[in-house]
Amino acid sequence: MQSQFEAKKQQILRDLDVPENEYHDLSPKGSVDEPIRCLINEMNRLSGMVTTSSCSGRISVFLEGKKKVVQNIAIEKDRKAVPTGPGGKGGGSWLYISHYPVELGSSDLSSDFMTMFALQRRRDRLEQTLQSDCQYIHFKFEPMILHVLTASMDDSQKILTAALGAGFRESGALSLRPSKSGDINPVVAVRSTGYSLDAIIGYQNEQGDNVALVDENYLRTLVNIANERFRINYERIARFRAELLQQYTERQTGTSTLDNNAGWEDADVRRQRKRAEGLARQQQSQNQKSNKSPVPSSEVDEGVDIIFTHLDQETGKGQAMDT
Repeated sequence: MQSQFEAKKQQILRDLDVPENEYHDLSPKGSVDEPIRCLINEMNRLSGMVTTSSCSGRISVFLEGKKKVVQNIAIEKDRKAVPTGPGGKGGGSWLYISHYPVELGSSDLSSDFMTMFALQRRRDRLEQTLQSDCQYIHFKFEPMILHVLTASMDDSQKILTAALGAGFRESGALSLRPSKSGDINPVVAVRSTGYSLDAIIGYQNEQGDNVALVDENYLRTLVNIANERFRINYERIARFRAELLQQYTERQTGTSTLDNNAGWEDADVRRQRKRAEGLARQQQSQNQKSNKSPVPSSEVDEGVDIIFTHLDQETGKGQAMDT
């Protein structure tokens, strides 16, 4: 009998398999972002997981929606503005979206971000401070985010391990309780909000004009910062992909696809080796202080091998603990 997870996965894959010009989802773009399309396809080919939503990372300019004013019944003068938020929920509109770094010219004169972001230069100074219920315009950078439905706790743990190790430190899992059928299918969110960016760059006036609060040089600075964070984002995506595929390859074949890579060393093996070498040097130093003859290098190497064997016996799996 087909499991609940397998049924959901097949439905999602059928939806993703339609031609790109016919596929549409709830994201502003309406489809899977090109920079992570290969990653999504690779993850969905693995048993035990299927992606349910994704964003490869983006630079955007967003106009908040109109805020609703709530009247407090007890105190008539107490009027509170309920913000719609800069994330797209509750109204608002996207003035600009890019899932790639924004191309910069060689000089300040070669770019016009005011026009690119649908802003108008401010002609006069603001006569008064803008009110809290003003519709602000945000410049944002948001790193990659994935939501992944998994078949088991073991699968969700593998994704979390890869995500946290790659730098997506705000990753976590939901739906950890069994369903009515007894299945546990956690949903893992791969995300890192620590290097996101949100800056107010303008507002919409009563005439509906999008007025800039900053100048062209400031916009260029924001774009430079966002482009640099895109580079970090791509690096983390690459690390996440490599770690995830390695874990699933090891589970299916019992060996690591990276074992034969020249110069590569697993983190646990490296810690084990460093600890063994340190203990060997410490033993050699103690021997010298006690006026014993220096230990030949061949004996030091032999001592390292003995320590490695001892650590293997301690851990049972050859994984040394951090000291």
